[in-house]
Amino acid sequence: MAGSLQVLPGAAPRASGAAGGAEVDVRTVTKRFGTVVAVSAVSLTVRGGEFFSLLGPSGCGKTTTLRIIGGFEHADEGDVAIDGRLMGRTPPNRRETNMVFQRLALFPHYSVFDNIAFGLRMKRLSETEVRRRVNEALELVRLVGLEGRRIGELSGGQQQRVALARALVNRPRVLLLDEPLSALDLKLRLQMQDELKRLQRELGTTFLYVTHDQGEALAMSDRIGVMDGGRLLQVGTPMEIYERPATRFVANFIGDANLIDGVVEQVEEDLAAVRTSAGVVRARRQGGEQPGEAVAVCVRPERLQLAPPGGGLSALVEDRAFSGLVVRYRLAAGPLRLHAAVPYHSGTPLWQGGDTVTVAWDPRQAVVVRER
Repeated sequence: MAGSLQVLPGAAPRASGAAGGAEVDVRTVTKRFGTVVAVSAVSLTVRGGEFFSLLGPSGCGKTTTLRIIGGFEHADEGDVAIDGRLMGRTPPNRRETNMVFQRLALFPHYSVFDNIAFGLRMKRLSETEVRRRVNEALELVRLVGLEGRRIGELSGGQQQRVALARALVNRPRVLLLDEPLSALDLKLRLQMQDELKRLQRELGTTFLYVTHDQGEALAMSDRIGVMDGGRLLQVGTPMEIYERPATRFVANFIGDANLIDGVVEQVEEDLAAVRTSAGVVRARRQGGEQPGEAVAVCVRPERLQLAPPGGGLSALVEDRAFSGLVVRYRLAAGPLRLHAAVPYHSGTPLWQGGDTVTVAWDPRQAVVVRER
C-alpha cells in the first residue's frame, strides 16, 4: 500500500512516547524475490508486551517477515499494522520499532557511549537528554563503567549489550531481533537469553525475535511461530508447540521426536487408533482426522517407558548413553527405530546393548500429526 501511516477506523493513535508494547498484526503478507516466494500469505498477531519468536531453518522466510514488519522490505501483497495503524510503505524511522541485526553494525571507532547515543543525536535531542537516556540504557543492560571503551575492547556479550542499548534507548514499542545471539558461544548465549527475558519483562516492550535455535525459542518465548518454506505452520506457547506439534516438520524441528507412520483406523472422542508396522497404537487427535488417512504418531523420547520383556511392543536395545539426568537409549522394534530418554536416579534399571525390553507410553502423551 503506497503512502505512509494510515489509521484504521476506530484505532486511536498513541503519543510517540507512550509506554508499553504495541500489538503487531501481519495480514496475509506475501513477498517474492524474482521467482522465489520468500513469504507466502503469512498472517500473524503479536500481542502488545509479548515475547514472540519466529522459529525455523535458514531460508524459511522468518527474517524477511521481520524486515517487512520493520519497514526494511515491503510486502508484494498484504500489510502490517502496529496498534491498528496500517504501515504501508512507512519507512523504518517513522515506525514505533527498532531492530537489532544479526551483524551488530556497531561503530568500532566510537565509544560505547557514542554508539548508544548515535540515534538520539540524529534526532537532535539536547545533550542533557542524550546523557540521561544513555545512562539509563547503560544501567538497564549492565554496562555502567564501560561507556568510555571502544567496541574492540569489549567481549562478544558486551558488544551484544551495546547493540541492545542502542536500540532500546530510542524507546521503541516493538523491538525486532534478528538472530542476535548466533555469534556467541554457548555459555554467553545462555546468559544473554536470561538478560533478554529480564529486559523484556522490565520494559514491557513487545519483542519479536527471529531464531533457528529451538532451545532458545522454547526458553525465552511467550509464544512461538514455526515457519518453513515461507509459510507459517503453527503458532502456540512453547508447551503447546512441543506437546502438540501440528505437522511432521514441527514435531521434528522442535526437540527430538519418535514419528511412527501409519493409517487412521478408528477415531474416538479425543483419541485415534492408528495402524502401524508395530501394530495398532492410540494417540491424541488434533481434530479432523478421518479413517483411512495417512498420519504419524509423535511420541517424545521422555514419554517412552521401558520395562522387562512381557506384553506390548518388544524392542532390542541397540545403544545406551548416560548424560547425568537421563539415560538415552536407541531401540529397534522390528522396522521401527525409537529413542527413549529415561530419568536416572538410584535404583533405575540400566539396560545393556542387546537386551530385550518392552516399550510403552500413555496414549494421551502421544499425538497424531499430519504431513503438512
